[in-house]
Amino acid sequence: MSELTDLTIASARKGRTDKEFSAKELCEAHIKTIEDANEGLNAFIVTTPELALALADVSDQKLQKGIGGELEGIPLGIKDLFCTMGTQTTAGSHILDKFTPDYESTISKNLLDAGGLMMGKLNLDEFAMGSSNETSYYGKCLNPWKRNTDGANLVPGGSSGGSASSVSARLVMGATATDTGGSIRQPAAFTGTVGIKPTYGRCSRWGVVAFASSLDQAGPITRTVEDAAIMLKVMASYDPKDTTSVDIEVPDYEKSLAGGVKGLKVGIPKEYRMDGMPEEIEQLWQQGIEWLKAEGAEIIDVSLPHTKYALPAYYIVAPAEASSNLARYDGVRYGLRVPGDDILSMYENTRAEGFGDEVKRRIMIGTYVLSAGYYDAYYLKAQKVRTLIKRDFDEAFTKVDVLLTPTTPGPAFAPGEKGSEDPVEMYLNDIFTVTANMAGLPGISVPAGLSSEGTPLGLQLIGKPFDEAGLFQVAQTIENAAGLLPAPDKWW
Repeated sequence: MSELTDLTIASARKGRTDKEFSAKELCEAHIKTIEDANEGLNAFIVTTPELALALADVSDQKLQKGIGGELEGIPLGIKDLFCTMGTQTTAGSHILDKFTPDYESTISKNLLDAGGLMMGKLNLDEFAMGSSNETSYYGKCLNPWKRNTDGANLVPGGSSGGSASSVSARLVMGATATDTGGSIRQPAAFTGTVGIKPTYGRCSRWGVVAFASSLDQAGPITRTVEDAAIMLKVMASYDPKDTTSVDIEVPDYEKSLAGGVKGLKVGIPKEYRMDGMPEEIEQLWQQGIEWLKAEGAEIIDVSLPHTKYALPAYYIVAPAEASSNLARYDGVRYGLRVPGDDILSMYENTRAEGFGDEVKRRIMIGTYVLSAGYYDAYYLKAQKVRTLIKRDFDEAFTKVDVLLTPTTPGPAFAPGEKGSEDPVEMYLNDIFTVTANMAGLPGISVPAGLSSEGTPLGLQLIGKPFDEAGLFQVAQTIENAAGLLPAPDKWW
């Protein structure tokens, strides 16, 4: 039944409706694939085959009665940042070891209510802080793609590395992910998958472990643009339990896929042409421009003058919010507890042992920029820069419908190749993605070709607020022109 794992969500949905296979058969095929692959890829922190099979039985009963949901019987992975009732949620951190919520995140509930099968919880950088999935307490996740130059193992990107790796390797048909500075789009680009970060407020954050509350947004990673549209329609909803959730209708994103780009105005921000950008990234970008131009889009140069300040501003705002959000992990109510001589030393011992180096680094940065005497100089100034970045986009969108950029400054790299001596080297991977988070805008990464090393590269589209439908429309055009990437060669 291995061919069942090659199906997309859309094709599996049709196959199950036509009774070509059962939800249980689809589930069993993916369980077998996960069992064979996870030791090599480490995409899952925990697998839930018994739960998935039980859900598959329910799906088959619903399908027989003709009352199946939009994702009935579809195997999905849940990033281990989403609280799942009765199944451990760790955020990739030792400090949440064995934490088992008694409630379900709104997004995972939406997927389960639509008939999705939870195959397990996916690996990630600890508390979503990272760009390579190397900071997880449960070990690094690997990219199913390898370089053809030296055969080296590669990172899948981060923080949603397990989500991207599992979808690319055909372990699941789709996965939830989160994006605070590029953590959906960058891993999607590194693994040849599609990843969309919706507009801030489109998807509920309730039940999702917080990193930086004004930046975090959940979205799907899938193998095709159509599958991403199917998943996002289910994931997105208004949620009164999340005060940042926006009460706005969720469109039928699938209907936008056939719209084409004839007459659309596509902006090319000049500030994204950076010194030292690899030639193949520039060529990929130009190829994307030619694809859209050939389909009738009008290409317009635009300026986003404050782009150069986005990354430093992000690495003030995000750690500041993280230092506040992570103060709740103290060993008192849940998760890890390391004893001490008194309650203060218990706090200190628990946090010292429970948090990894990168999380500690960001907590300390955040605490520093919020401290007396530095708040105005750093945090307040970064928020002012954020306003200017948003204003740049507002101005650009008076002239164009969507922006086209590269997703990443280069292809996937090997574990340990970046950031081991200078953390900023790793942070620079987010240089093309953080602007959308700072402005709260939707962005999508679409596979657009292979690097000179034989590994995937992605193009990014950034849209107007709540215009995910427009992004899907343009993304489908790019996918049609580029063609779907083949599955990575199996080595695990």
